[in-house]
Amino acid sequence: MSIHRKKSLAYLTAEVFEGEGEQGLKRTLGAGNLIALGIGAIIGAGLFVRTAAAAANNAGPSVTIGFIVAAIGCAFAGLCYAEFASMIPIAGSAYTYSYATMGEFIAWIIGWDLVLEYAVGAATVGIAWSEYLNKLLEIFHTHIPYRWSHSPFEICDGKGLFASEAGIHGLINLPALFIIFMITLLLIRGIKESAYFNGIIVISKVAIVILFIVLGWSFMNPANHIPYVPAASNYVDGQGVSHHFGGIMGILGAAGVVFFAFIGFDAVSTAAQEAKNPKKHMPIGILGSLAICTVLYILFAHVLTGIGSLNDFRTTGKEASVAYAIKTYMAGYGWLADLVTVAILAGFSSVILVMLMGQSRVFYTMSKDGLVPKIFSDVHPKFKTPYKSNWIFLVLVGGFAAFVPGDIVGDMTSIGTLFAFILVCAGVWIMRVKNPEIPRQFKTPLVPLVPILGIIVCGAMIFGLGWTNWARLLGWLVIGLIIYFTYSVKNSTLNKGGK
Repeated sequence: MSIHRKKSLAYLTAEVFEGEGEQGLKRTLGAGNLIALGIGAIIGAGLFVRTAAAAANNAGPSVTIGFIVAAIGCAFAGLCYAEFASMIPIAGSAYTYSYATMGEFIAWIIGWDLVLEYAVGAATVGIAWSEYLNKLLEIFHTHIPYRWSHSPFEICDGKGLFASEAGIHGLINLPALFIIFMITLLLIRGIKESAYFNGIIVISKVAIVILFIVLGWSFMNPANHIPYVPAASNYVDGQGVSHHFGGIMGILGAAGVVFFAFIGFDAVSTAAQEAKNPKKHMPIGILGSLAICTVLYILFAHVLTGIGSLNDFRTTGKEASVAYAIKTYMAGYGWLADLVTVAILAGFSSVILVMLMGQSRVFYTMSKDGLVPKIFSDVHPKFKTPYKSNWIFLVLVGGFAAFVPGDIVGDMTSIGTLFAFILVCAGVWIMRVKNPEIPRQFKTPLVPLVPILGIIVCGAMIFGLGWTNWARLLGWLVIGLIIYFTYSVKNSTLNKGGK
């Protein structure tokens, strides 16, 4: 019994065509759908919420440099993902790629790690959705009370919407739980319907982002960008957490925080078994969505930090800094703040959709491999979706969203994804050495340089996230190892005679 056993490429290729009937996933997505899925996942909480958080806690206006660092790391990883997706076009993302290159044990670690990326990421966006719902309700002079829209680990500081609720503890985040429930129902209904819903939202939120950049450009205050890179210091936020602020460590910390904003392009790879022509369309979907969003992110962050001050992001505006900046500093554009709030709510919904879809597809593949129970690969007889898996992750993701603060789950998502990216970069290098003869419709350029640079940049961002997040990642992996050695290693399909 070897924990390093690998799936043969012949076995993986056979899986591409396996089960097109009763237990298969429908192939309904083209290149445009995949790019839209990527943009749908990428533009969301990371842009509208994490940008302000990174500026406040880590880098000030140099958060734009943090975006550039994160984009570079994502570009290296994206090139590696694209090669894998064109070579092994089945569901499972980095988990499947690792199974073929580094063996079952590493594949399990990646699969378990992807729970941090997709499930916990969906919870983070659900929490952000809740914050912006309150911002929308403010238009109608009401809001959901603090205790019913925040984690039990958060205490109201009496600012902004919650001026009359200072000192009150949160109990449960009901709006976050509600949106995750509704998206779960949509995913169970079917991937084609989900993709159509996502496409409509993507068009609207990209339009809003561009509108904010164009209209906000003339309202920037040059003083807010001085100094562009603040001097190195420590900043303690309202929850008592200390952050590296300014300097190189501040920029790396900001890159690790806003890296959350890029999570999504790799979720495209989880839909490989639902793509019409995965070998051709997967690289287009992955790299196309990443390129479009990188340009929008840098421009958006530059405009936002030019309109609002650092103090705004740390105090009054932090619950919903984009809408706050528009209403406070862009006279005559209150309608844009309201429009942004509506678009953000819709955009967050599409991010949750893609992340929950990605998580269920990864566990669908792990279940087919015997590493998690069969229930995760049970497909609905009518809708052809892994509906039982969706229900299980509703409980997990809903629990995180309802009871854990957004900053904690956001950083957990970032570090989990960065770790997965490192292993994908290493996997491409390994496959080039061990299996150079395999047909690749897309090839990562300059191997091994690009994978090595991807590993270095992603490792630097992990370093910037600090020891508390390292500890959370380690604790999560320990739980995963316990599950692997008590259940997965004995029930593995390869252990029972698979190839």
